[in-house]
Amino acid sequence: MAASIVRVAGLLCRVHGAIQARRTVVSSQRLAQNIPSTLWNLGRLNHVAIAVPDLEKARSLYQNVLGARVSETVPLPEHGVYTVFVELGNTKLELLYPLGQNSPISGFLQKNKAGGMHHICIEVDDIKGAMADLKEKKIRILSEEAKIGAHGKLVVFLHPKDCDGVLVELEEA
Repeated sequence: MAASIVRVAGLLCRVHGAIQARRTVVSSQRLAQNIPSTLWNLGRLNHVAIAVPDLEKARSLYQNVLGARVSETVPLPEHGVYTVFVELGNTKLELLYPLGQNSPISGFLQKNKAGGMHHICIEVDDIKGAMADLKEKKIRILSEEAKIGAHGKLVVFLHPKDCDGVLVELEEA
């Protein structure tokens, strides 16, 4: 009798597992059907950018307190910022500090005195294809041409009002 109960319980567990697996497959198929095909592919999260009011203090926090590997400070005059990258293994943080009065980070810090998240950066395999496709889909791009970013690769920024309130940077992988 006990052996029969164990066999039935085992059978029920296998049936339940098969049903759960089928639900997962069906859900994945539905999700894939809702993703429009494009000529370009969205890749991994490259970094999250944080505007900081004191770059050396922020650098020290990540390097000396949290023990992260932190890059040297790099000026990017064409973008109006100083950058420092914090390596996290699976992604990076980019610390941003204003370079000059016309820096977009100056305006951000005037509104957000303590600093905060400025943008996210996602890799794409074809930035020009992404730009053309996104323009067609009425997503505003903040520049007519892609520019060289902090990693020496082409980047563009998408308008936050078209991206659920988030400034999105696309970087060609």
